[in-house]
Amino acid sequence: MLERVCRILEYDKMKGQLINHASSSLGKQKVNALLPSFDFSEIQYGQNSTYEGSKVIRLRGQAPLGGIRDIRTSVKRASIGGVLNELELLDISSTIYGSRRFKSFIESLIEDEVELSILPELVEEIVPLTDLERDIKQAIDENGEVLDSASQALRNIRQTIRSHEAGVRSKLESITRSTSGRKMLSDAIITIRNDRYVIPVKQEYRSHFGGMVHDQSASGATLFIEPNAVVQINNQLREARLKEKQEINRILQELSALVSEHVEELITIVKVMTEVDFIFAKALYSLEINGTQPNINEEGRIQMVKARHPLIPKEEIVPIDVELGNDFSSLVITGPNTGGKTVTLKTVGLLTLMVQSGLHIPCEEGSTAAVFQQIFADIGDEQSIEQSLSTFSSHMTNIVDILDQVDHRSIVLFDELGAGTDPTEGAALAISILDYVYNVGAKVIATTHYSELKGYAYNRDGVMNASVEFDVETLRPTYRLLIGVPGRSNAFAISRRLGLSDTIIEDAKSHIGADTNKIENMIASLEESRKRSEKEMEDTEKIRFEAEQIHRDLEKEFNKLEQEKEKILKDAEEKAAESLKKAKAEAEAIITELRTIQKNNPTIKDHELINAKKRLEKAEPNLVNKEKVIKNSLAPQSKKQKLIPGDEVKVVSFDQKGHIVEKVNEKEYVVQLGMMKMKVKGEDLLYIDRPKQIEKNPLSTVRGKDSHVKTELDLRGVRFEEAMLEVEKYLDDAVLAGYHQVSIIHGKGTGALRKGVQDLLKNHRNVKEARMGSAAEGGSGVTVVSLK
Repeated sequence: MLERVCRILEYDKMKGQLINHASSSLGKQKVNALLPSFDFSEIQYGQNSTYEGSKVIRLRGQAPLGGIRDIRTSVKRASIGGVLNELELLDISSTIYGSRRFKSFIESLIEDEVELSILPELVEEIVPLTDLERDIKQAIDENGEVLDSASQALRNIRQTIRSHEAGVRSKLESITRSTSGRKMLSDAIITIRNDRYVIPVKQEYRSHFGGMVHDQSASGATLFIEPNAVVQINNQLREARLKEKQEINRILQELSALVSEHVEELITIVKVMTEVDFIFAKALYSLEINGTQPNINEEGRIQMVKARHPLIPKEEIVPIDVELGNDFSSLVITGPNTGGKTVTLKTVGLLTLMVQSGLHIPCEEGSTAAVFQQIFADIGDEQSIEQSLSTFSSHMTNIVDILDQVDHRSIVLFDELGAGTDPTEGAALAISILDYVYNVGAKVIATTHYSELKGYAYNRDGVMNASVEFDVETLRPTYRLLIGVPGRSNAFAISRRLGLSDTIIEDAKSHIGADTNKIENMIASLEESRKRSEKEMEDTEKIRFEAEQIHRDLEKEFNKLEQEKEKILKDAEEKAAESLKKAKAEAEAIITELRTIQKNNPTIKDHELINAKKRLEKAEPNLVNKEKVIKNSLAPQSKKQKLIPGDEVKVVSFDQKGHIVEKVNEKEYVVQLGMMKMKVKGEDLLYIDRPKQIEKNPLSTVRGKDSHVKTELDLRGVRFEEAMLEVEKYLDDAVLAGYHQVSIIHGKGTGALRKGVQDLLKNHRNVKEARMGSAAEGGSGVTVVSLK
């Protein structure tokens, strides 16, 4: 039955397209033997392997499959002691090379993190027989000739042969070049007869040269003679050639023995590369037909979207949407002849066979296909106006066979069910057959001309009407499948378009029963509603497409603005970094100058230190990050931010930055500006920033001379990077405050902060000495620093 179904559904023609993509005879043999499988896991494997092959082709364009040969016969002969000829050995070498190259190709994909599973497992079985490949290639060239390098003995023998050949030619050329020789020869050439060098001598000069006659011309006027002068050398040459054949045979025997040592590995290579070639043939065929991998199930659910018959040219095919096994298990397709009903059946049937053969199908992504245990089809040319009894009998015989075997795991395709006999009886038979198949639980798609079956689908749960669309205006089928809408006969509409009198048409309508008219009117109304819905859907799709296009344009512009914004910020950050670098250099110079001034002249006046401190503050670059830009405004910040001691502020009237020392009242604050303190009204202050250390521990704040600079710095609870910055700042302020010794409290903890502080102190410019605190000073949780 399967063979007949494959023939009816043109499965072999599909395989004829597939076989063109096989790279080797092995792959072609695999395609020729291909049949649908009924094992779900095997089908899933086939689908996944086709997907992997398609993925590799999309990524790399092709796969290296050249050089693979069917070497099984040669390998088997070698395994029983046979001697392989040069071409057989060359095929074995080529196959080893091809498999090794493909294995490396897959391994390179894995290194590039391409997700594959089936192909890596296959090539894992390949043993790269590089030694055997090398031995064969060193002995035999690409033309199948044994090389001189195959053995030292062969090299010596061939040198002897060349020497003897040169000697023979030399002697014979002296004859052909001599004046007397040219006179006695029919042609001044040297030729070979019976593997011996001879010259063409005229019949009348035969006795002049002596020697042996090996041949003569058709007319007998020319004799091909081996002169006595070269007989001995020719004998030596013949002996050398015999030795050459013996040595070549020995080399081939030796290589054949090497092949016999790797029989299992070579058979495995053939098996793997056969499967690989088949996988990529399927993948290439999938690309040719724009195939996709369907979701497969064993519950009989089919939902093929934009399905196309692979044997119909792309420019002629009209895609169809087919659904079965969800809300209904039987589909009854009605419509006019040549409308595409049979094509629909063949499309569903062939695509199901393809799925169960591990092939992708020409449908949209996300389509669903079912795996059936039996596939039945009764499809034939039932569109002839002559229906004979023999035709009906033939179809009924086939249907009887189907009904004997059908079960709930089957799909049945009936074309023109019940045709070929009396319409009333045929329709009754069709309904009974459909009921039987439905009750068995099988999935069925049937086409028919009978209007009775339109009503059948409405009156049965699990049965759905469908039709192929017909354009009355052009009198042509559109080949579109419409599920849920039964087909109309269109006889009256077509007759009117062709010019039949309205009187005759109206009279004909009067002969049709009221129920039939109601059904036809209902169908006409359904078609009108469907066309209106489709038009609205097209308009909606158009609007959606335009909206998506606008969205993409806006997104593109937004991304462009974001890129420009990022570029501006990056440029600003680079400029800020450069400014900061210059500022640090200036600060270093100022601190050095302050230290020199204070050291050389202890009686230096305060205003000179104030000037130097102002230079230090001006050296700080005016960098404003995005958050501060958002925070700041032209209005006094004190109205928006509650100020506390330690806050960094700007005195608007002086255009100077400082920090709050203390709060006098709600409207007035004491502000430290350099080395000066002054009272400033809150409305004259702009809030800049609040150091995190203040929020955590206001008493540990370090800000300069006088009471706010303590002799100890508490770093407990501060992050490592912030702590290092605090230490740097604290040491500079402590030097300016004139302290000779300070304490840095870092705690014991893991020791990471202590180590970081001590490493910083070792190379600090202001540190004379650093030691661990005594027990009374806090022990290992404190580092005591002596300043220069």
